Amino acid sequence: MLKKISKYWVCQLAGWGASMAISTFFYLTLSVRKVDNFVLLILISVLLGILITHLMRMVIREYKVLEKPIQTQIIAFITLTIVFSVVYACADVAIENIFNLRDTGGPKISLANEVARTVINNFFILLIWNLIYYTYHYVERNRRQEVDTLKLQSVVKELELKTIKSHINPHFIFNALNSIRALVDENPTRARTAITELSNILRSSMQAEKLETVPLERELNIVKDYLALEKMRFEERLIVEMDIDEDTLGQPVPPMMLQTLVENAIKHGISKRINGGTIRVISDFVNDHHELVVQNSGQLNGYVNDDGFGVKSTQYRLNLLYQGKATFEIKNTESDMVESRITMPVSFVNVNQ
Repeated sequence: MLKKISKYWVCQLAGWGASMAISTFFYLTLSVRKVDNFVLLILISVLLGILITHLMRMVIREYKVLEKPIQTQIIAFITLTIVFSVVYACADVAIENIFNLRDTGGPKISLANEVARTVINNFFILLIWNLIYYTYHYVERNRRQEVDTLKLQSVVKELELKTIKSHINPHFIFNALNSIRALVDENPTRARTAITELSNILRSSMQAEKLETVPLERELNIVKDYLALEKMRFEERLIVEMDIDEDTLGQPVPPMMLQTLVENAIKHGISKRINGGTIRVISDFVNDHHELVVQNSGQLNGYVNDDGFGVKSTQYRLNLLYQGKATFEIKNTESDMVESRITMPVSFVNVNQ
């Protein structure tokens, strides 16, 4: 039964019940004289208070006062408090006079003075009621806005990550298929083997779509299969070197990110050189961080500043996943190499995928 009562009515009944209890307490403990019909008078006052404040709430909701600019809200707040204080006082005094409930033991005062005194008393009561009502809705509105903002950010982040992944995977597939196509006439047996390797890569890639991170070891398997395909295309023009600290194999990394950097290294580095070059993949712990490094023969020559999806997606995904705690840089080195370096926080819990 209580679950069906709205929070508003619970607060109404509790607030006015507390007001009646406080008035009764002070009357019984501090009053020096007996007031005629005290219980009936206090009950009428409370019931009128509930009715008047509910009507005031209806006006606030009907005219959407809480959605107005702050200056308009302040003016409405003061105006409604005064108007309904007068209404409250007039109704209260009228009922007392109609049913002859006025206290006859106290000093005689005129009807106008009685109304004025009641207006003042009721003004402070309604002022407190409005302050509580406005404050509650102000806090509640801010809370809802914060929750909605967090939900929106979460949805946007999820959509952005999925969009990035949807760009990465087709890009990788098309490059791999081009490598296989080059082998179909020259070496059909090797082409069939390459198709098997590609199917393994695609299987891992499809599983990666469901994950935000994967163990480095799984990502390296995709990279090795990809480099095996490219090795068939470039032959002796491509030299592959791996320098992997085995302790880093369980570290979580964004899926397809390392493969994307290797793909960019071949596309913008090795493929541009007549004699090819070297691809070196390094994974190590440095200064309490996990570093992934991809080095390739060649020079940047400005391509890092173009609209290449791989570099931009790497920067964006790191920002989304690690909230500024991971970094990415790509630069020329003194040894005629291009170096892409990802630095991520170390995870002390292995990811079980």
